[in-house]
Amino acid sequence: MDTMGYDEVESSTTTGNLMDSKTSHLDDLLHCKLEELFQKYSTQVPQHELAKIIVQHEPIDLAYAASHMPIHTRPVIYDALSSYKEKIPFILNADQTTRQRIFRYMSDHDLVALFSRLSTNDAVWLSDDLSQRRFLRLLALLDNQKASHIREMKKHHRNSAGRLMTTEFFSFSKEMTIAEAAEAVRENPRVDFSHGFFILGDEGELQGYVPSRNLIINKPSLKLSQVMRPVYHAVSPDATREEVVDIIERYKISSLPVIDSEDKILGVIVYEDVIEVMEDLADEAFAKIAGTTETLSEKESFFSKIFARAPWLVVTLIAGLINVGIMSYFENREGTILTFVLFFVPLITGMSGNIGIQCSTVLVRNMATGTLSSGNKKEYLTKELLIGIFTGVVFGIFCGTIVFLLDHIIGISTEASPLIVGALVGVGLVGACFAGTFLGVFSPIFFGSIGVDPAIASGPIVTAFNDILSMTIYFLIAWGLGSVFLG
Repeated sequence: MDTMGYDEVESSTTTGNLMDSKTSHLDDLLHCKLEELFQKYSTQVPQHELAKIIVQHEPIDLAYAASHMPIHTRPVIYDALSSYKEKIPFILNADQTTRQRIFRYMSDHDLVALFSRLSTNDAVWLSDDLSQRRFLRLLALLDNQKASHIREMKKHHRNSAGRLMTTEFFSFSKEMTIAEAAEAVRENPRVDFSHGFFILGDEGELQGYVPSRNLIINKPSLKLSQVMRPVYHAVSPDATREEVVDIIERYKISSLPVIDSEDKILGVIVYEDVIEVMEDLADEAFAKIAGTTETLSEKESFFSKIFARAPWLVVTLIAGLINVGIMSYFENREGTILTFVLFFVPLITGMSGNIGIQCSTVLVRNMATGTLSSGNKKEYLTKELLIGIFTGVVFGIFCGTIVFLLDHIIGISTEASPLIVGALVGVGLVGACFAGTFLGVFSPIFFGSIGVDPAIASGPIVTAFNDILSMTIYFLIAWGLGSVFLG
């Protein structure tokens, strides 16, 4: 198979799509290098050849490039990294399939060496990619204290604050001085203190926190109680990840303490971990809006992806068959409906569907960000209803006028005058848009009230129901007006 050379890749990155980012160009270049190397040596790649490429790139970039390589080559890239300083960021930024493949080929000794160097929350996160038997064997081989911390965090639900938090943080007595706190930080260089440290009372309860910059700007002799600030926000270990994201985003805090029922601090959630959670939530929301339960991981097989999408598409199929039945029913009623009305069905369903989805999407977003509450719900719903209805009226009049002019010029129907044709289509579009608006506004509220994620309100279910409802109303209006004007 012909491959693109390095020069060709670099040339294409300079003349390619301007929307491509610098990192995507880098990914393409690195992937090309690795692909050519593994194709050149089909049996075994010389370590020195692979090392030439590795030393030129960051481990994070290598992790992204490895996710696009053949699966059998990924452990080879990991083994070629010279130290755990490079292996740890590689494995943390690799995709799930890559991690599982690497763990499968790692010996117990190498696995213990890796996990002993990881922070507790990173170790817990990576342990989800191990089989239960391998995980229990790992715990038996790890240091007792590290294994105990991992077991404790694994007790919490995967999507809870207890799993998001890190147990490696600084907490000091309020009677300590800044000099003593600074010395404790120097003695534990592996623990991150950039987000500050927390102050505990006599019983170990959380009383406040001190920003890390205070170690520099204040006198070393000052007590921490003199510079500490109050903690306004904290969560329990059972809090959901959505609650954690909402608090950190709303109040723009860099760290969120996790406390138990006695106000004793169990761990800390930092802003960097929340960013990853936000990405996961966005992926799930996009999947629901698209009408599928599949994840974005390549671990899923071809047929599992099909079955994940199929249930939603069955709803669309059934709705389409119902639409055919409705069209056949009205078409067979002689003297009550004109044949030309059927020509505008795609226009009617498309316009009403888009108006409904716009209303639904705005409400789902407001519900997700917390701006839609029980106090202002009526105001939001009324506003969206009026916007949708007014938009439908404007486009109904506009569409009716266009149809009138077209019929007057080229003659769409021979059974009615251009004015009647325009009126039928225009009023029918207004009625269909009203149906789409009503469905788009109230469906998120309905789904939320029954415990279903409102994000699906923008998916195929509402789209399918909108087609049925809007088309039925369109035909009823056309039927009624046709009976009045045409007898």
